[in-house]
Amino acid sequence: MTTRKLAAEALGTALLVVFAVGVATLTFGHIGGTRDEAGVLTTALAFGLTLLVLAYSLGPISGAHVNPAVTMGFVVSGRMSVSEALGYWAAQFVGGMVGALVLWRILSGARGYSRSGNGLGADGFGSHSPVGIGAGGAFAVEVVLTFLFVFVVLAATSRLGSPGFAGLAIGLALTVVHLYGIPLTGTSVNPARSLGPAVIVGGDALKQVWLFIVAPLAGGALAAVVYRYFFPDAGVDADEVETVVADRSVGRTSGTP
Repeated sequence: MTTRKLAAEALGTALLVVFAVGVATLTFGHIGGTRDEAGVLTTALAFGLTLLVLAYSLGPISGAHVNPAVTMGFVVSGRMSVSEALGYWAAQFVGGMVGALVLWRILSGARGYSRSGNGLGADGFGSHSPVGIGAGGAFAVEVVLTFLFVFVVLAATSRLGSPGFAGLAIGLALTVVHLYGIPLTGTSVNPARSLGPAVIVGGDALKQVWLFIVAPLAGGALAAVVYRYFFPDAGVDADEVETVVADRSVGRTSGTP
């Protein structure tokens, strides 16, 4: 594993938080005055489009997982070694916290913004859910949403997928899960995206963040199990990942997203 891969994962996760979580904060934190209905679509597109551009720009370097649940899927599916995944997870969580800190510093200069009052796009359940969904329901939602997203990532980047369209499929999948999940939990499907803002905001966001770490990881692992059933011969061994990603960058085959 090279430091370039880890740097790419940290940078990508930080950018996802700064831009996508930033849009969520501006819309649902009511700093920009956007209606909630428009905020759902705006935030969903922000996450999907941000990941899409990261997939095509950082994908040839690290695969642009920028999400511990995606990395979990690659480990369980046999497409990444545990030792490499540990480095990815560390880089992603660091990137998520750095991105949240940068976002907070940017927004702290906005008129009327306060960390306690406007938050930082943190996910939540109970009284912190837009529809008041409880912990059990929120856990199930996050598992299902992450299952769909990680399954699409694994399928689109398999040897049976279309390398030129993998990033598009992944970005659209993230958009879809946000359209469904934002009114329920705010949508995590990404432990690093949830932990960073929760650490900065503190309070109930930090108390509830365990769910948005555990549930997406469980959903990612479940997606990998189902992927291995439907695509038994489409994966790549952990030792082949670096070669496949390098080949994908010049359009010859498909590797990680």
